[in-house]
Order: sequence, then C-alpha cells, then structure tokens
Amino acid sequence: MNSAFIGLGGMGQGMAANLVKSGLLKVVYNRTHEKATAFADEHGVSAVEAPEDVALHAQAIVICVSADEDVLAVVDALVPVLTADHVVIDCSTVASDTAREAARRLADKGAAFVDAPVSGGTEGAKNGALSIMVGADDSVFEQVTPVLEAMGSNITHMGAVGTGQATKAVNQIMVAGINQAVCEAMRFAAAVDLPLDKVVDVVGSGAAGNWFVNHRGKSMVKNMFDPGFKLKHHHKDLGICLHMAELNGGSLPLSGQTRDEYAQLMEEGYGDEDISALYRARTNLFKR
Repeated sequence: MNSAFIGLGGMGQGMAANLVKSGLLKVVYNRTHEKATAFADEHGVSAVEAPEDVALHAQAIVICVSADEDVLAVVDALVPVLTADHVVIDCSTVASDTAREAARRLADKGAAFVDAPVSGGTEGAKNGALSIMVGADDSVFEQVTPVLEAMGSNITHMGAVGTGQATKAVNQIMVAGINQAVCEAMRFAAAVDLPLDKVVDVVGSGAAGNWFVNHRGKSMVKNMFDPGFKLKHHHKDLGICLHMAELNGGSLPLSGQTRDEYAQLMEEGYGDEDISALYRARTNLFKR
C-alpha cells in the first residue's frame, strides 16, 4: 500500500524513515518545505508543496502533527482530492472527539479514517518500536496494518474511531504519574546521600521498575534533559486528557497538577526539554 507522510517533526522523521525502509513511502509534506525536501533527498522519495498533493501518489496518508486544529486543517485540505481508495491515518495525539470529527469530514468522500496515536518517544520512532493504539473499522484496520507495522512493534486495535486516542489519553495520564513519582523518589535518594546510578539500577530491576526510571533516571539526576518527549508536548497532551475527562463528568487531579508544573517550567524556558525536566521542579523538596 503506497503511503505518504505529513509532518516531519521529531517523531515524524523516524516514522517516515521506517516507511521508506519497508518500501512503502512515496511522498512527504511538511509545513516547512525545506525540511521535506531535505528528507526526500536523503531517502529517495518525493516532496510536495501542499498537503493535498500527496493524494496523487499514495493511498495511505499518515499524519503526525502537533494539535487538534492542525489535524482538522490537514483533513480539510485533503478532502477535495480524496476518493474511496484513500485512508487517512492520524498518528498525532488529539482528543477522541477530534478524531471522530475528522472521520465525519472524510466520510462524504468515501475515504476512511484511522486514529493511531503512538507511544515510545523519538527512540521508538527511530527504531520502529512504537506502541500504536488504533481506532478504526475492522476492515480498514486490516488494510492499513502493513503501514502501521512498518512504524511500530506493538499494534493494538482498540475499537472504533476515537478509541485509539482514548487509549493514548490513558497512557499520557499514567506517564504524568510515573514522572511525578520518579522525580520525587530520585530527589529523596539524593537527599539521603545514596549513589544515584546504583539506585536507578536497583529499583529499575524490581517492583518499582518502569521504562521512565530505566531510560531517564540516570540522565535526570545529572540535570541532563535532552528531549525524547518534549515537556511542552506532554503539557498539550494533558490538556487533551483534562478536556476528555470533563466531557465525561470527571477530573484528573494529578494530571492537572503536572500540567500546571509544566506550565511553570515552560515559562522558565524549559519547554523544549524532556519531560524528565520535571526533576527541576523538585529542588525544594528537601532543605539541605
């Protein structure tokens, strides 16, 4: 299934490159055209100057952009040129109601829509090891599975359109809590004068072990926050989670707290750092 890719950001670069390796990618588009042409020159594909132009070259159109309004803007640009042969696969992180609205806008042209948010950070995108949570009709999921498998190692069909994004919201809520716990625990470890690298190794192999402490613990305690997942992007995602909770008559206190703390760090100029930069906000937990 020939594919196109729209949105060559930190995640999109690696995802698109893996589609090239699988022989599926034909064309790319990026809002900054120079980035698209550089990718095209490096990987032997074509770059186009408008998002709608990708539909001439590919049946599967993968989107990976920053925000709900960006997804809908791309969908609106594509709608006039799509046919029943096209499938739009959105790997952005947006609200479930945005995914369902995108599907509605495409339905009049007979084109299918798949919400397929991803988890795994830039490392997972580069290595083709993303976890992909998919909302789609059964037949459409089967059709696009080869495209998804080129980008991820754990592909799960969650149900109808919107369920992929709902599952991603669960993921982002958990990430907030894990980030909070690891940052607090490592500040405590420092306060009681433990050897921090050894702490990470010990707890990372026991009941408290998790991806975040194993991959970010040793760098955070050295105040190294090179982005795998930018803090400002998780801030945006938690806003989506809070929106979805409100629509369902509930609240997410820990996610709200984390988002507020991210906002403060963003004001201080740390928005482009990894989410482990929350460790900075824990400097005053202990007085000595």
